[in-house]
Amino acid sequence: MVRILLADDHTVVRQGLRRVLEEHMDWHVVAEASDGREAVRQAQEHKPDIAILDVAMPQLNGIEATRQIVRYVPGVRVLVLSMHADEAYVTQVLHAGAAGYLLKDSADVDLLQAVRAVTSGKSFFSPAIARLMLDDFVKQRSEDRAVVDRYESLSEREREVFQLIAEGNANKDIAAVLGISPSTVETHRARIMEKLDVHSAVEIVLYAVRRGIIR
Repeated sequence: MVRILLADDHTVVRQGLRRVLEEHMDWHVVAEASDGREAVRQAQEHKPDIAILDVAMPQLNGIEATRQIVRYVPGVRVLVLSMHADEAYVTQVLHAGAAGYLLKDSADVDLLQAVRAVTSGKSFFSPAIARLMLDDFVKQRSEDRAVVDRYESLSEREREVFQLIAEGNANKDIAAVLGISPSTVETHRARIMEKLDVHSAVEIVLYAVRRGIIR
């Protein structure tokens, strides 16, 4: 039995994926989540074999959720779903520890093959992604190790605060979500702005959009 977690902020998408997956007798969806933070909690609680995460989710995006799931529940293999056939997204997903990248517009065709692949310990990329990335990614990854992305210098907590700021949350709301004090949020905000060399909430939003963290 392969136990699966589904995370997507659209109920209809989750229902469609669930129907496709559970046509396979040995696959069972044990949990669903509508945002990245809930996906991490469900992964910790249910410890599925496979987590299928949308890349663009509220509160915590699929890339950051992948980082946390891989860190806190290391037995889980993560497949990321995305609408973007974009090298930058794939690079971030792989650095986060995902085992595969699946385009939503081909998910109905590729999903079963993707789950089989990651279940057996392999990686999977939608054919369009494989064509886009295979040669360039291997070469670029070795060349770019010396180039430090400012965003990658943020701590895990700072990345969480960063997304919540970019989504327009006030300090008190961020504090409630994360279970910390508003003054601690303000400290994180100041460090984030210093590390990213941004000077206002508007610049944080623009940075997040360019980075693909929010839409």
